[in-house]
This record gives sequence, structure tokens and C-alpha cells, in this order.
Amino acid sequence: MRKIEHIGIAVADLEKSNELFARLLGKTLFKTEIVEGEGVQTSFFQVGETKVELLQATRTDSPIAKYLEKKAEGVHHIAFDVEDINAEVIRLKKAGFEILNETPKQGADNKLVVFLHPRSTNGVLVELCQEI
Repeated sequence: MRKIEHIGIAVADLEKSNELFARLLGKTLFKTEIVEGEGVQTSFFQVGETKVELLQATRTDSPIAKYLEKKAEGVHHIAFDVEDINAEVIRLKKAGFEILNETPKQGADNKLVVFLHPRSTNGVLVELCQEI
């Protein structure tokens, strides 16, 4: 793993949260995107080498909608940048980590993504990201 790529934060209202984080970080967002496959709309703020990703559900059956229903707004996941996502999946599986989707899928910000189950990472949802 090369660096923390981004920290994902689940939000109920993306517009209000964009305003809040712009004030908090003293920066404007640089990108918004809808990821249909995940049922989410995202926005990104750049903070040094790391990004903050805000995620709002676009449908009631999306992972973010379910997360908000159970836990409320807050940190949803931490994402790590990797050079070879397939090699990392193999390495982490051999090391005993539970992989939620062994086949990388298209994520936001032009990335292939794989998630590790929080059961195997001390309660933290971990995302692996590889630039496409």
C-alpha cells in the first residue's frame, strides 16, 4: 500500500455537507460524481496528498443508505492506494483478511476498488484503490 488515498464520509445531505466541509477545510470541492453501481453520489476535497470523499445515497437500497440507517452520518471507510489491486487481494486473502468483493469493480474518481470486511480489520471498512 502506497498511501491513504481518501477517507470516505457518509452524509445525509451532500449539498449541506459540501458547504460544511468547504468551510472546515478552507477549500472548494474539486469533483462530484455519481456511481450508479453503488447507488451513491460523491464529492471530493483535496487535502495534501489525501482526499476527503463525501457520499450520499441515491437510492434506498444502496450501501450508504443502509449505513446511514444503522449508524448515522460519519466516517464510512478509509481507502488505500495500491499499485496492483489483484496482487493485494491475493496477499491480503492469504494473510487472513475477509475480502468483500474479490473482483475489483469500478469506483468513483477513475478507480478500481475492492473492500475488506470490517470483521477482519478491527471494525474499519477498508477500501483498496487502483488508478485505472
